[in-house]
Amino acid sequence: MNLSLNIPTPLEYFSALVHSDADFPLLEAAISLAQDEYPDLSVQQVLGDVDQLLARLKRRLPEDAGSLQKLRILNQFVYRDLHFGGNFNNFMDPDNSYVHVVLRTRLAIPISLAVIWLELAQGIGLKVRGISFPGHFMVKVNLTEGQVVIDPLSGRSLSREELSERLAPFQDAAGLDDDQELPLGLYLQAAPPRDIIARMLFNLKDIHAAQEDWPRLITVLDRLIVLLPQAWPEYRDRGLAHAEAGHPGHALEDLETYLANATEIGDRRAIAARVDELRRATQ
Repeated sequence: MNLSLNIPTPLEYFSALVHSDADFPLLEAAISLAQDEYPDLSVQQVLGDVDQLLARLKRRLPEDAGSLQKLRILNQFVYRDLHFGGNFNNFMDPDNSYVHVVLRTRLAIPISLAVIWLELAQGIGLKVRGISFPGHFMVKVNLTEGQVVIDPLSGRSLSREELSERLAPFQDAAGLDDDQELPLGLYLQAAPPRDIIARMLFNLKDIHAAQEDWPRLITVLDRLIVLLPQAWPEYRDRGLAHAEAGHPGHALEDLETYLANATEIGDRRAIAARVDELRRATQ
């Protein structure tokens, strides 16, 4: 008898992980983002590596540890003992977004280190969430003493004044004056796991687009569209990437999907002209 095992492609595996928001496996989905670049990667092995770190951390906790003590022990473990931190010399390295590489090098960008930190924090019973703060992903923890916002690259807690100072350049860039500025609390809302994975993919998208690496850009956009199936601008961007990569059929399909579904399209004329150009090229 012949046995046929249908091994899912990396994109099919990712699609299964992110299909539903119920019990969304943040860490597993984040690890899986590296499978396009590292096809031999074992996601289960990386999950096991994080479990081993969590077991080491738990052995350090007194049985009666309160939330503040747990937080202090966690940050001692992550930043002083394991020496995790930011890859400040090469923030644009795609490897900074790949959890299995971060676990090996201990170098990261805020969001990838936050995913590991969140997993460890939740594993020891802390009430923590990620925050999609502009320009620098943050984490927050609810303690008996109150809520603390933390920089995941250093473990340092940030005051309201420091957060407002970090936010100011983004409000200025948006052209907001003092009367239009949104309250700081709106920027500190918890980010759902789907939004965290999307932000990780947007980081990779920006890197590959800047390098005009069309094949890698397309694979990232494939995942973004699986994750956010009604994010119509991603169809446009994937279509343009396919056109640059010499795939006119795929480009036409994506650009036509964008034109048919997106509303308030400021670039409709330019995209329609690109569609006409691609149609002529394929005739």
